[in-house]
Amino acid sequence: MLQSVEIENFLSHGHTKLDFGSGVTVFVGPNGAGKSSVIDAITFALFGEHIRKSTKGLLRRGCSQAYSKVEFSIGSRQFEAVRKIDAKGTVSAQLCEKTNGEPVPLAAGERRQFGESMTQTIESLIGLDFEKLKVASIVQQGELQSIIDADPRKFKELVNAIIGIDKLDTAYEIMKKTIDVFRASVRTRLDYDDTSVGMLQNKVETTSKEIASLEPQKKKIEEEKRAKEQEFILLQKKIEVEAPKELKMKEIESRKEDLSKYLRNAVTSIKKDIAEKERKFSECSSSLSIVAAKPRAETDSKQTQQEIEEIRIESKETGEKIARISGQQEIAGRIRLVDGKCPVCDSKVDRINPLFEQEHLRAELDILTKKMEVVSKEEAASQSKKKEIDLKLQQIVKAESILASNNIKNQEDLSRLGEEISSLQTNVRDVSLEANSSGNLTQFAIDEHSTNAIKTISSLIEETRGFDITAFRDLKSRLDRQRALVSTMDQELGAVTTRLKLYKEESEKISKILGELHHVQQYVSTLETIRSQIYNRDGPVATSLRSWALGMISQKASEYLSTFNVKIQRISLEDKARDIGIACYSGNSMLELESLSGGEKVSVALALRLGMAHLMGSSHLNFIILDEPTTHLDHERRKSLVNVLSQAFESNVDAISQFIIITHDSEIFENSNIDAIYDFRSNPEGTQVVPI
Repeated sequence: MLQSVEIENFLSHGHTKLDFGSGVTVFVGPNGAGKSSVIDAITFALFGEHIRKSTKGLLRRGCSQAYSKVEFSIGSRQFEAVRKIDAKGTVSAQLCEKTNGEPVPLAAGERRQFGESMTQTIESLIGLDFEKLKVASIVQQGELQSIIDADPRKFKELVNAIIGIDKLDTAYEIMKKTIDVFRASVRTRLDYDDTSVGMLQNKVETTSKEIASLEPQKKKIEEEKRAKEQEFILLQKKIEVEAPKELKMKEIESRKEDLSKYLRNAVTSIKKDIAEKERKFSECSSSLSIVAAKPRAETDSKQTQQEIEEIRIESKETGEKIARISGQQEIAGRIRLVDGKCPVCDSKVDRINPLFEQEHLRAELDILTKKMEVVSKEEAASQSKKKEIDLKLQQIVKAESILASNNIKNQEDLSRLGEEISSLQTNVRDVSLEANSSGNLTQFAIDEHSTNAIKTISSLIEETRGFDITAFRDLKSRLDRQRALVSTMDQELGAVTTRLKLYKEESEKISKILGELHHVQQYVSTLETIRSQIYNRDGPVATSLRSWALGMISQKASEYLSTFNVKIQRISLEDKARDIGIACYSGNSMLELESLSGGEKVSVALALRLGMAHLMGSSHLNFIILDEPTTHLDHERRKSLVNVLSQAFESNVDAISQFIIITHDSEIFENSNIDAIYDFRSNPEGTQVVPI
C-alpha cells in the first residue's frame, strides 16, 4: 500500500508531499495543475520509468537537482524508494527497508551487469513490473478503454500476472533448470543421462554380438599359435647346436682380417725402415767422399789466405806511390821556368828536376794505375777462390756431422749399413699382404706374433671343418620367419583378447549405468509430469486457476456494471488457447464490443478494471490510480462511479486497499464518502497542493 509520495523540483512541483491511507483519495484541479505528475513521480521512484519524453525533462526548469520518494508497505514491512536526477540527466537510486524506524539499504543503482538492480528488487517485492503495473493499477488519462482495445493476448498475460500464473512460468522454467541440473549431475557422474537409455541399450546389444563373435576367433588363434610355437622350438634347438660353429667361423674371418692388418702394418714399417736406412746410406756415402778432401781443402785455404794478404800489401804500396806522385804533379804544375830562371830562387837553370817534370810524373802515374788495376783483379780472384774453399770446408763440417749422427766413421761402417738394407729387402720381397682361407698360412709367418696368430686360425679351421654356413643361415631365416608368425599370432590374440576384455567391461559398465538410469528415467518422468501438469501455464492447475479468476472478474465486473445504469447487465471472460475473449450480454443477447457506444465501452472497461482490482491481492502494492476516468461518462454515470468506489470500501468487498482518482470534475464528489481530497492549483512558484 502507498503511504506517501514526496517530490522536489519534479516537473511543475517545487516541493509536494502527499500522505495516503486506505480508501478513496481524489486529486482535483484544472488541467495542467500537476495532478498526473504524481503518477510519474510514483513510477519514476519505483521503476525509473515515466511517460515523459526524456528523463532529463523531469527536472523543473532552472533547478539543478530533483527527486521523487515513495514510501509503501507490504504486509508489515515498510519500504522507501528514492530516485534523484541532476542537470546532466544522471539518475541515482536507492531502496531501503525501515526497521524500527531506521532505513536499511536493500538495493541501489541499475548496474545489472554486476547483479545490482533496484528495479528488479522492487519488481520482486510487489510482483509487477512497470508495464504490468501500468495496465493493472494505473489507468492513464484517455486509456481507460485500453483494457478492451488492447491485444487480447496481452490481456491474458495481465490476468496471468494478477492471479500469479506468471509465477508458474518462473516455476516452470526453474523446474526445467532443476531437471537440467539433475541431468547434468547424472551426466557428470555417469557420462550419460536418461535420454541415453535407448542408445545404451542398443550399445549393449551390439557389444553382446561382438563378444559372441570374438570368443571362437580367440580359441582358433590359440590353437594355431601352439602349433607354430612347437615348430619354433625345434628350429631353435638345431640352431643352438650349430651357433658356436658360426661364431668360430666369424672368429676365423676376424682373426684373418687382424693378421692381414698386422702384415700390412709390419711390411709398411719394414719398408719405412729400409727407406730410412737407404737415405742414411746415401747421405753417409757422399759425406765420406766430401770428408776425404778435407786436408787438401785446409791447405788450399791457408795458401789462398796468404796470397790475399800479399796482394793487399802490394795494393797498399802502389796506392801510396800514386798518392805521392799525385802530390808532386800538383807542385810541378806550379813550378815553371821564367826566362830561364828558377821561380823559387831566381837562379838561371837549364832544366827542371825530373821529379817535378810533369811529363815524367804523368808517365809514372799511368804505370802505377795500371799496376793497381792488375792487383785489384788478382785480389778479387783470390777472394772468389777463398769463398769456394770456405764453402767446401762448410760442406766438410756438415758431412762430418752427418757421419757422426749416423755413427759412420769409415767405409767399413757404411758397408755394414748396406748389408742390413739388403737383408731387410730380402725379408719383405715375397710376403703377401692379404691372408685368406685357402692355401698354407705359414707363408705369412714373418715374426713371432704372426706365427702365433696363424696357429690359432689353423686350430679354428680344424674345429669348424664340415660346417655349411649357407645351410645354417637358411635355418636361421626359417627361425626368423617362424618367430614373426608366432609374434603376429601373439598380436592377433592380444588384440582379440583386449577387445573381448573391453567389450565385457563396457557391457558390464553400461548394464550398471542402465540400472541407475532406469531409476533416473522414472524420477525425471515424474518431474516432467509435475512440470507439465502443475507449473505449465496451459496445464490443468493454471487453466483451473485462470478459469476461477476469470469467473471472479466476470462476476465482480457484472456487479459493478449493474450500478452504471447501462443496457449491459453481464460481462463474461472466456479463456481461449492464446487469448481471453470478452463477451457482453444484455439479457440473454450477446453484444459485440464494436457495437457499443463510447460511454458503454468506458463502463465495460471500468467494470473490468474494478473486477481485476478485486484480485489485486496477488500484487503486494494493491492500489489503483484512475486518471480522468469520467471522460465519456455523463453526469449520472460519473456520480455512479463515485458511489461504486465509496460503497466498495464501505462494504469491504474488494481486496484493493487504495483508489486514487485524478479528475477536474470536483462537483461529482460532493456529498460522497471520500477519504481524502487534494486540490491542485498552479501559480508562479509551481504546483500548490491543499487538502480539502
